[in-house]
Formats: sequence, structure tokens, C-alpha cells
Amino acid sequence: MKIVKKIDMYMLRNFLGLFFATFFIAVFILLMQFVWMHVQDLVGKGLALTVLAEFFVYAVATVVPLALPLAILLASLISFGNLGERFELTAMKAAGISLFRIMAPLVVFISMVSAGAFFFSNNVLPKAQMKLWALIFSLRQKSPELSIPVGEFYGGIDGLNIYVKQKDPVDGTLFNVMIYNYTNGFDNASVTIADSARLFFTADKKFLVLRLFQGESFENLSSNDKKATGLAKNIPYRRETFSAKQLLLDFDSEFSRYDESVLEDQHVSKNVSELVHSIDSVQQEAQTRSMEQSKQLVETKYFGREREAGKQIGDSLATASARSGKIDMYALYEGLSVAEKKRVAQQEREAIANYSNQVQYNALLLDDAQRYIRRHEIELYRKFTLAFACLIFFFIGAPLGAIIRKGGLGAPVVISVVLFIIYYIIDNTGYKMAREALWPCWAGMWLSSFVLLPVGIFLTYKAATDSALFNPEAWLIGWKKIAAKIKNYENKHNRRSLGGL
Repeated sequence: MKIVKKIDMYMLRNFLGLFFATFFIAVFILLMQFVWMHVQDLVGKGLALTVLAEFFVYAVATVVPLALPLAILLASLISFGNLGERFELTAMKAAGISLFRIMAPLVVFISMVSAGAFFFSNNVLPKAQMKLWALIFSLRQKSPELSIPVGEFYGGIDGLNIYVKQKDPVDGTLFNVMIYNYTNGFDNASVTIADSARLFFTADKKFLVLRLFQGESFENLSSNDKKATGLAKNIPYRRETFSAKQLLLDFDSEFSRYDESVLEDQHVSKNVSELVHSIDSVQQEAQTRSMEQSKQLVETKYFGREREAGKQIGDSLATASARSGKIDMYALYEGLSVAEKKRVAQQEREAIANYSNQVQYNALLLDDAQRYIRRHEIELYRKFTLAFACLIFFFIGAPLGAIIRKGGLGAPVVISVVLFIIYYIIDNTGYKMAREALWPCWAGMWLSSFVLLPVGIFLTYKAATDSALFNPEAWLIGWKKIAAKIKNYENKHNRRSLGGL
């Protein structure tokens, strides 16, 4: 009993160190991938360190649910690969301890990690995602940091293109400045040149002051009224020479926060209970709306062509035909004059167009509700599938490491990356199928679990029975046995054929 407890502690010590190390590595890799996707929102904005730190904290929280399965897969592969490579796993089995008993403490730990992953996805992740996307929207609205380059046109200020030939690196004075102002339209652009200029912000950081020295400005004075009369041969313009001139430009450099309350109804900011409540309420609303639309179509006689035809043809003909109990639409239509036929055809075309527009509008309203429901259902199932993936990857990594018996960071890393890429492709395929309503949401989001769970069960069975799954000699022996059976069958068939002759 003491030996078993020591083995349990030994397994936990070996696994926990590898787990935390691989977890931080996986978080770092996924974080860099996330930052690379949003690098244009961060670079060149002159953001404070506190804002950047806030962005990275929320980004780390969003990648944790995806980093956990990868860390568990890699840690279990390395841990059991080291045990197999050092023959410690063989010694434990020789002592009468089965593989399932060896894995028992780790199964308990991984189950706790899975429960923690679900708790994190349900309680922490929605708030982190809401704050993260509010911060990203705020960063996208932030004006870029003002840095006018030398020797090229700068268009970072709305309505202006500025060219600077030289710049003093000490005090920032600009020399040989040329400014194209398009605020009044391209045809009414003004051009300003100056020997030197200085740039600075107002005290409230809302406006940019451009102070020019020793220059000239040219402005086109042609108006729209003169353009309407034809092309004028002489276009009037104004020329101004100045020793000093100051321009006040609208350039808000302050960082303003996006209102987080706008994102409260989004699927990424809700927990399980809120998602279920939103799905139920929208489903009831969509069902009520669908019944109202059906009732409206029936009441307006959308399928009743006789009513519309009777109105257009005339009361006398419709009444006479109705007495016989039958309505001959073709005969009624042929009894009309050419002008009446045209009028009836035109009115029917308008009625059909109105019905078509109404049906399309109703379908659009229902489609919006269905998309809303699908997004919430996908987020609901995602909270369970990511937690369940932790268990699946452990039952793939642990037996696979026991079978291949390779530790270190060589083969386990390669195998982990390949398996995780396969998992990501399958999971992303199911997500897109569910998002486009090609599959039910539960089938699309659980697709990766349905595919990988049998793989984990198969590998666990093979490892428990000491199967040489990846031994080339075992595969060669098996192939030789199959080839021998095929050859014996052919020989028997040939002997039967010769005996019949």
C-alpha cells in the first residue's frame, strides 16, 4: 500500500512540473498568435503601458481554455514517454500494478483540471472577453501617434497630405514643408508651402496646432455654380504670402473607452444560465413571429388567386361564375378587353411583387433570430467541449507516450503539434458547419470529441495490453502472416481448379 502511494506521489510530481511548464509555453504561443492578429490595433498608437498590460491580461484569459488541452497532451506524452524510456513503466507493471492504476492519480487531477476549465469558461472567460473586445474597439478608434516621416507624404491627419524634406531631431522643427488640404473636396484643394513649421497639441489634447513660417498658400475659388454653366477658361484662385501662419486641426489623441454595456447581449459575454435564457427567449419570440407571419399570409389570401382575380375582372362576371359553383379563370380572363387584360396583368404583377417583398422581409427577420440562436448555442456547447477535450487529450497522450517510449522534447512535441492541428481542423470544421446551419449546433461543436474519443479509447486499450502498435517489426510480422494466408488461399484455389479438370 505504501509503495502504491509513493508511486502516486511520484507520478504527480513528474506530471505537475511538465504540465505547468508546457501550459505556460502553450499560453505564450497562443498569446503571440492572438497579438499578431491584432498588431495593427496596437502599433503606432502611443498607448500607455497600463493599457498594454490590460490588453495582455485579458488576452491571456481568452487563450487559457485552448492552451489547457495542448498542455495536457504534451505533458502526458513527455511524462509517460520518459517512464517508458527509463523502463520505469515496465518495472511498475512487473510489480503487478496495471496501467490504469498508474494513471489513476493523474486521472483524478485531470478531472479536477477539466472541472476548473469549465468553471473558468463559465465565470471568468465571459467577463474577460467582454472587457477585451471593448478594449479592442477602443484601440481601433484611437488616433495613431503623430510621427511625420521625412521625404514622403504623410496622410495620418484627415483631409491633409503633408510632405517634409528635413526634420530637426532635437526640437522637431520641420523644414521645406508642403501641405495639400482636401477638407473642402478634391476640386477645391489648397496648397501651402513653408520654409519651416512646428507641430504641437493643445492643452486638452483635442486639437493639433501647425505653426508655419515664411511661406505661401494657393486656394482654388471656383464654385459649383460656375461649374454648372460650363467649363471656365480662367479659374479664379487666391494667393497668400505670410511670414507666420497657424492652422488648428482636429486631431483627438486621447484614449477613450468603449462602453462595455453594449457588449452585454453578445454571446461571448454570457455564462451558461444566461445563454440558455437568451436561447429560450429568442426561440419563443421567433416561434411567435413565425405564427404571426403565417396567419398574415392566410388572412391576406396569399394562396387565394380566385379572390384577386374576382376583384380585377368585375363583380358581374365573378358573381355569375360563382353561382355555378366553379370559376373558370381562363374563360373570365378571355372575356376582358385588351385594356382590361393589361390592367389586370399589371395589378397582378404588383401584387406578386408585394407578396415577394413581404416574404423576403419575414424570412430576413426569422433568419436574424436563427443566427442569434446559433451563435449562443455554439458558445454554450463550446464551454463543455473545451473542458471535455482535457480528458480526451490525456487519454490520448498518456497511452501514446507509454507505447512509443520516447521522452524529452523531440518526438512528443512533434506528435503533440500534429495531433493538435488535427483537432483544430476538425473542431473548426464542425464550428463552421454549425455556424452556417449545415449541421445542428451540438453535432458541429462535439464533432472533434466524437472523432478523438474513440482514438483515446483505442490507444488506452493498446497500451494496457502492451501492444507493439508502433513497432515496425510487429507490423512486418503481421504483414508476413497476412501474405502467407493469401498465398495459402491462392494455392488451395489453384489445386481445386486443377482437380476439376
